[in-house]
Amino acid sequence: MTAAKKKTTRRRKTTALTPVPAPCGTCKGSGEVSRTVRVGRTQRTVGQQTGLCLACLGSGEAATD
Repeated sequence: MTAAKKKTTRRRKTTALTPVPAPCGTCKGSGEVSRTVRVGRTQRTVGQQTGLCLACLGSGEAATD
Protein backbone atom coordinates (compact mmCIF):
# COMPACT_ATOMS: atom_id res chain seq x y z
CA MET A 1 0.00 0.00 0.00
CA THR A 2 1.60 3.20 -1.16
CA ALA A 3 0.54 6.58 0.04
CA ALA A 4 -1.02 8.89 -2.52
CA LYS A 5 1.19 11.80 -3.39
CA LYS A 6 -0.17 15.18 -2.39
CA LYS A 7 -0.39 17.79 -5.07
CA THR A 8 1.36 20.98 -4.14
CA THR A 9 0.21 24.30 -5.47
CA ARG A 10 2.65 26.98 -6.36
CA ARG A 11 2.15 30.26 -4.66
CA ARG A 12 2.88 33.41 -6.55
CA LYS A 13 5.31 35.74 -4.93
CA THR A 14 4.10 39.30 -4.86
CA THR A 15 6.61 42.08 -5.02
CA ALA A 16 6.17 45.01 -2.74
CA LEU A 17 5.26 48.16 -4.62
CA THR A 18 7.54 51.08 -3.97
CA PRO A 19 5.60 54.23 -3.20
CA VAL A 20 5.95 57.03 -5.72
CA PRO A 21 7.38 60.11 -3.99
CA ALA A 22 5.32 63.27 -4.15
CA PRO A 23 6.67 66.08 -6.33
CA CYS A 24 8.23 69.06 -4.61
CA GLY A 25 5.77 71.90 -4.04
CA THR A 26 8.31 74.65 -4.64
CA CYS A 27 9.61 73.56 -8.05
CA LYS A 28 6.65 71.29 -8.97
CA GLY A 29 8.97 68.34 -9.60
CA SER A 30 11.35 69.97 -12.09
CA GLY A 31 14.23 70.58 -9.67
CA GLU A 32 14.73 74.14 -10.89
CA VAL A 33 13.25 77.46 -9.83
CA SER A 34 13.41 80.76 -11.66
CA ARG A 35 14.35 84.00 -9.95
CA THR A 36 13.95 87.54 -11.19
CA VAL A 37 17.21 89.32 -11.98
CA ARG A 38 17.30 93.00 -11.03
CA VAL A 39 20.05 95.45 -11.86
CA GLY A 40 20.86 99.08 -11.29
CA ARG A 41 20.14 101.61 -8.63
CA THR A 42 16.38 101.52 -9.19
CA GLN A 43 16.40 97.70 -9.28
CA ARG A 44 14.82 97.36 -12.70
CA THR A 45 13.93 93.86 -13.87
CA VAL A 46 16.01 92.56 -16.79
CA GLY A 47 14.97 88.91 -16.93
CA GLN A 48 14.89 85.63 -15.10
CA GLN A 49 17.55 83.14 -14.12
CA THR A 50 17.02 79.47 -13.26
CA GLY A 51 18.69 77.83 -10.33
CA LEU A 52 18.66 74.72 -8.16
CA CYS A 53 15.63 74.26 -5.91
CA LEU A 54 16.76 74.51 -2.30
CA ALA A 55 13.75 72.63 -0.92
CA CYS A 56 14.53 69.36 -2.74
CA LEU A 57 18.14 70.05 -3.85
CA GLY A 58 17.29 69.43 -7.49
CA SER A 59 15.80 65.95 -7.14
CA GLY A 60 12.20 67.08 -7.69
CA GLU A 61 10.91 64.92 -4.83
CA ALA A 62 9.32 66.33 -1.69
CA ALA A 63 11.14 65.89 1.60
CA THR A 64 9.71 63.16 3.80
CA ASP A 65 10.33 64.82 7.16
